[in-house]
Parts: sequence; structure tokens; C-alpha cells
Amino acid sequence: MKKLRLPRWKKALAVSALSTVLVVTACGGGSSEPQQTADGKPILRILTSSSPLAPADPNEKLIVKRLEEKTGVHIDWTSYTSDVFAEKRNLAMASGDLPDAVFAAEYSDYDLLKLAKDGAIVPLEDLIDAQMPNLKKVLDEHPEYRAMITAPDGHIYAFPWIEELGSGKERIQSVDDMPWINVEWLDKLGLEMPTTTDELKQTLIAFKTQDPNGNGEADEIPLSFIDKPGGENLTFLFAAFGLGENPDHLVVSDDGKVIFTGTEPGYKDAVNYVYDLYDNGLIDIESFQQDWNTYVAKGKDDRYGLYFTWDKANITGMNDKYDLMPPVAGPDGEVNVTRNNGMGFFRGSMVVTSTNQQLETTAKWVDALYDPLQSVQDNWGTYGDDKQQNIFEFDESKQMLKHLPLEGSAPVEIRQKTSIGGPLAILDDYFGTYTTMPDDAKWRMDLMEKVLVPHMTAENTYPNVFFSIDELDRLSTIEADLFPYMLRKRTEWYQNGKADSEWNDYLKELDRLGLQEWLKIRQDGYDRSVSQS
Repeated sequence: MKKLRLPRWKKALAVSALSTVLVVTACGGGSSEPQQTADGKPILRILTSSSPLAPADPNEKLIVKRLEEKTGVHIDWTSYTSDVFAEKRNLAMASGDLPDAVFAAEYSDYDLLKLAKDGAIVPLEDLIDAQMPNLKKVLDEHPEYRAMITAPDGHIYAFPWIEELGSGKERIQSVDDMPWINVEWLDKLGLEMPTTTDELKQTLIAFKTQDPNGNGEADEIPLSFIDKPGGENLTFLFAAFGLGENPDHLVVSDDGKVIFTGTEPGYKDAVNYVYDLYDNGLIDIESFQQDWNTYVAKGKDDRYGLYFTWDKANITGMNDKYDLMPPVAGPDGEVNVTRNNGMGFFRGSMVVTSTNQQLETTAKWVDALYDPLQSVQDNWGTYGDDKQQNIFEFDESKQMLKHLPLEGSAPVEIRQKTSIGGPLAILDDYFGTYTTMPDDAKWRMDLMEKVLVPHMTAENTYPNVFFSIDELDRLSTIEADLFPYMLRKRTEWYQNGKADSEWNDYLKELDRLGLQEWLKIRQDGYDRSVSQS
């Protein structure tokens, strides 16, 4: 009798599944046999997270109902709200009673490699190539994404989330902490837009002393921020003094050298500049402790002269009171905007467990998520829903989803109620073909292109490197001490002005905490990534 030959992807998955089943059986657990609905549809058991605003059962979402009609696959969801999801996910994966998959999994690279090492999840690369034409097309046409989702051991352990909005310097994520200045106050006081760090200081002094809101009280806040890495930080201003700063504390020179921002001379100069503003009473003293809600509340009252955030609509509203402040020149006359390393990409969006006995069915359902029209809806929401506000209308003749006016509704709330997230791919060439660009994104990108992109001097950013589990161990161990120390000293120097006198001791302590090893691992990762591209 002729011996049955399994495809290579089935062999690999079968071996991985067997190893885990043996472990689970020894613990008294096990995987149930594949089930079907009464009308014969295969059932997949999937664990996921969801917003509290969304239906408790994802099957109530119109997107999911349409997916079931399209694929002929029914999903038995176990859904937890995002605040408890990570804990519930980890408990489920440790229990032995594994779901077939984890959707919107939010797994870190370390999580993926550890789960793979333990035999809890299966490699996916051969399944993708044999069974998933939509995703394969994306990876074939954009090989950089295949490289990014491939672990150091050569396997792909998760389905990715990909959202392109611009590319290179014009990528929407290139800057997050954009500076918004009160142009009503500038007009009231007869001031021009500041163009240098010194002019900015004088502008803030005028905001503080000349009652620009006209109420006869000194209640204006010249400058406010949230003293944490992210979109509300004032570190946008650091670029006026050199290479600048970003949330990763990591930039790459034009000749490919990886640089830790916190040791640059310009970094110290920037800290001293912030101290000078603080010493002159120009900085909101709550900046060092305030949370998002406090920050927003003061913004809604139009108390800020200058503040920082991703989109002013979130803080002071989409009106003409505030405008994007162009980058100011530093003491040497140079103008720079530091680029972020982030991009619309996440590796660990969905994993398939090793007790899944319906791999082809799973592949069919997941691949449907990568259909262009489907990915657009997965990410933003859908159309034709008579129970929820819709993000889109569907143009049948053009087979295109067009964003609808939101009429005052918060886009994030509509997305949370109606979209499903998870693995998807939205490429730049989808805009104008399969969908329109969201109005808020287009507005932001146009503003960036006009005001900020011309001043982005760096040609390189740090890529999304997939490190080995040993490298990740060392990076996380070092960063647990290195980053908090760096940030603590920065906050202290903002308020006490001792950066110059303490600088050498600070550099020595960074080295003691492992900075040089951290730089070497980061440089090795960068060099590998460049050689693969």
C-alpha cells in the first residue's frame, strides 16, 4: 500500500501538537474533538479580548456574522474585557485546556518565543504558504513583513496586524508628541509664531504675564505636558539641541550607528533648557504627576499656551484656537524633528495552539481577515448596521468602503463597538482603491508633511527587530533599571538644574546598569535587519 505523505507544514504541526498533547494528558487535561453546529459548520474555540463598549459575545457584531456567512466557520468565543484579558489569557494557556487560537492576543516577542519553546503554539509559515492566499500575497509583495514576522529560528509563530498610513518620513507614526500652540493668544498679544528656542521662551513669558485670555487673572498655563514617554511629552523640543529624543530613547545615525539618546551632549542641553523654563515659572507644575484626565480637563478650558499630544482634537478640540507649532531652531541655528521608530505593525496578533485539530479550517477563517475589504472593516468598523453608527458606506459599483462623517462621535468609540481588530493588513495602495483615508488621519498626515517632515534630518530609524529569547532576556533585564534611572534623573534635572554637575556620574551609572551591552545587542539586531532587507 502506498504510504501517505503529509505536507511539510502538517508534519511540523503534528509533531508540535503531539508533544503538547502528551504534556497536557499527563496533567489530566486534553483537547476536545472537533465540533460542528447543527447545520454542519465547523466550530473553532477562540479566546479574545474586547472593549467594554462592545457586545459581550463578539458573534453579535455584524462583522463577525458576515465572516461566518463568508467562511462557513462558526466561532465559539471566550471574550474578556481588555483590563483583565492578559491575566485570563495566561491562565488559559497554562491550564492545559487550550483554545484553538488566541485572537487579538497582544503577545510580546518574548511571549511568542516562550510559548513556542513550550510547545503551546505552532509554527505557521507552511500553513500560510499552502492555505492562505490573501496573507501570502501581502507577504510576497512586501517581503519586509515576512522578515519581520519570522523569528530567529526561521519560524513564524503569529499572524500580524499591519496598518500602513504613509511611508518613510511621511508615516503617520513618525511623530507622536506634536506641539500645539495657542494662536488666539499669539494674535491677542501681537506675537509672531516663535522660530527659535529663545523666542519660544519669550512667548511663554508673555503668555504668563500679559493676561492673554483677558480675564484679569494669572490663570494661564504657558506650557504643560505629561512627564512620561509618549505623545504628551515635551521631548519634541529636544531636537532643537541635537539628535533629539523618542519613546525608545534610540536613534540611528545616517551611517547606521545605534545611539542611546540619553548620553548625547544635546540631550543635556535640552534638559537644561527645560529647567530654565521651569525656573522661570513657565511650566505647569502638575506636568510631573498629572494623568490624562487632568491634562484633558485643563485643555478643554483653553488654559494652555503650548501643550503636546498626537491630535489636538483629543485635548482642545478640532477648532482654530490652537495650531501646530513648527519646530524651532536651537542655539546653533539648526532645525530638526526627531523621527519615531514606531510603525503600524504588531507581530503577536493571533496564535494557533498546538491542540488545534482543525488547522485548515483555522487558516481559511484567518485568511478571510486579510482580504483587503475585510481588513479595512476589521480595523475600523463596518457598514449597513441598523443597530450601530456606521464608520463606512459601501459603494457597490466601485467595491469600495467610504468613511462617513462621524457627526461629533468619537471614532475610537465606534471602532470599539463595531470592529474586531486582530490580524489584518491595510497597505498604502488600499487607499483610493478599497477605502478612503479617515478624515482625521489625512488631516494629520497633511499637516505633518507641510510642517514637520521637511525638518526630519535623520535618514534611518530603528527597525522592528525580532530578537532571540536570550537577547530579549538581557534587554528586558537591563531596561528594567536603565530606563527608570534615566527618566528619574531627567525629571530631577528639570526641577533642580543639576544636569551639568551630575552628568559624569550619570554616564558612569548608565554604564554600570548595562548600557554598553544594551547598545551592542541593539546594534547587532540593527545590522541583522539591514542585511536581510
